[in-house]
Amino acid sequence: MDDSVTPGARVAAAIEVLDDMAGGLAAEQALTRWARRSRYAGSKDRAAIRDHVFDVLRSRKTAAHYGRSDNARALMIGLLHEQGADLASLFNAQGHAPAALSEAEATFPPAPTDPETLWNLPDWVIPHFQDSLGDEAGKSAQALQSRAPITLRVNLGKTNRGRAQVMLSEQGIEALENPLAASALTVTEGARKIRNSQAYSEGYVELQDAASQAVVAALAPGGKVLDYCTGGGGKALALAMDDSRQVFAHDIDAARMADLPTRTARAAAGITQLETEDLAANAPFDVVLCDAPCSGSGAWRRAAEGKWTLTQDRLKALTQIQDDILDQAAALTAPSGILAYATCSVFKVENEDRVEAFLIRHSDWKCTFSRRYSVDDHGDGFFTTHLTRA
Repeated sequence: MDDSVTPGARVAAAIEVLDDMAGGLAAEQALTRWARRSRYAGSKDRAAIRDHVFDVLRSRKTAAHYGRSDNARALMIGLLHEQGADLASLFNAQGHAPAALSEAEATFPPAPTDPETLWNLPDWVIPHFQDSLGDEAGKSAQALQSRAPITLRVNLGKTNRGRAQVMLSEQGIEALENPLAASALTVTEGARKIRNSQAYSEGYVELQDAASQAVVAALAPGGKVLDYCTGGGGKALALAMDDSRQVFAHDIDAARMADLPTRTARAAAGITQLETEDLAANAPFDVVLCDAPCSGSGAWRRAAEGKWTLTQDRLKALTQIQDDILDQAAALTAPSGILAYATCSVFKVENEDRVEAFLIRHSDWKCTFSRRYSVDDHGDGFFTTHLTRA
């Protein structure tokens, strides 16, 4: 199999991956296992198979509706029918393609009309969407079924957005200005070339969602700033574009920051990493940014498996983690400083409710800024708020 493998063979491979997932493997594990036993597959094949798998995850209920079952073959049949694909050419048993459709498989039900199917969400999640998003709930659920935009953060410490666009274009990557942040670009062509481009390797651009960039852009410039839940370091790097800031990075699991030194060097940024036991000695901070662990519901386009693996118990546990993080971060914030809280969740229970609960526990604090970012063509669903002592 190489880059010229037939589309039918790619469908068959996606069915194999979905079968492995039904056996208990996570999506990335199943894709990796398939790639290891199929080393003859080309890069375009692997990308196409991955797209099939994640398209199913984004629209699993609709795919099962049209396929009349939730087994791997039925899900692919239902998905491809919904996408308007020529099923006869993909299911023809030629080469590595799957077997032809039976008469029953080739007979499709009418389009679904119920929100449970159309929204492609677990039933228990739907009330959270309705309570959190009101009239926008259906629109957001539909948006999460499409592929996410590919967005870049221009390193404004090295260049500006216009020059970055020119540099990217010279390397076969076309990008448009994204309205959510002055550093954001939306890639319209050549996305697969980004990681091998000079603009990326030399730190002029980084992959980062535009709403995530907007969370940082909403903060005042300068000061001593702590990214309290750093993870991979995207927001810490965005903070460090402003060289008037003194930026510190921390994560309770330091291993999550393993790539940050390399990314920091590439960006020519100044970031000091802190272990948990070093926080108190370096406090207080003018800004403490808490991009807290969350359901990721605003980013389910990128991690579609998350909406099917999230449980009510896990969501409840996350809200307790979020409360704990806010309490811990408040103690590190300067008397007149800003405690900035953010999630890539659309759930009110992880956002406004956590802020309200914090203000009840800390009556000497107040909220000075709050904003939601919708799931749309520009970026993921995000929430952010700024808290300060009254």
